Amino acid sequence: MIRRISGVLERIEPAAIELAVGDVVHEILVPDMVRRQLQPKLGSKVSLFTLEYLEGNPTRGNLVPRLVGFLSEVEREFFELFCEVDGVGVRKALRAMIRPVGEVATAIEEQDAAGLSKLPGVGAATAERIIAKLRRKMPKFALLVAREAPADRPEGADVLAETFEVLRSLGHSDTDARRLVDGLREGRRKIGDVQAALEAIYRQTHGQG
Repeated sequence: MIRRISGVLERIEPAAIELAVGDVVHEILVPDMVRRQLQPKLGSKVSLFTLEYLEGNPTRGNLVPRLVGFLSEVEREFFELFCEVDGVGVRKALRAMIRPVGEVATAIEEQDAAGLSKLPGVGAATAERIIAKLRRKMPKFALLVAREAPADRPEGADVLAETFEVLRSLGHSDTDARRLVDGLREGRRKIGDVQAALEAIYRQTHGQG
């Protein structure tokens, strides 16, 4: 299974890109939120985190392997969860993902069915199913900040999500972990990795104490 792929971005279409890896050109399906971020990188080398699935009718023997690409592991993880909702699947999730993961996750966490139902292909009934299945899994993803300009993109989005998980593993509740990470983001500090994030959080906490 291909989980990551790097190559030169040769072509961008509305729902897919073409990535040249040596002499081989791969077609990779991408949601709109990813396509927009890749637009300025046409002709450059990019790396995508991918998931692989088979599309077609198995009874007719016409299954075709497909790759779906994302700019971070956290985005890929969110997409896989989204696809697990009854009545969604890969193709519907690809059409629906026009907004950044952080925005969609926040809407799910806040049970904003009206907002979710405005996503392409997601009606009121599907929005309710998404909320029912995913709401408790969203705090980590809701931390992701919107990033429309890849050139200015810090690695901080993934770092914040990973820091949230580490805080939970250390015994913090979801609410407390979210509060600590939100405080870090609001402080606009440049955080390079999870260790630096934890040190900054605990310095801040001890300073308040």
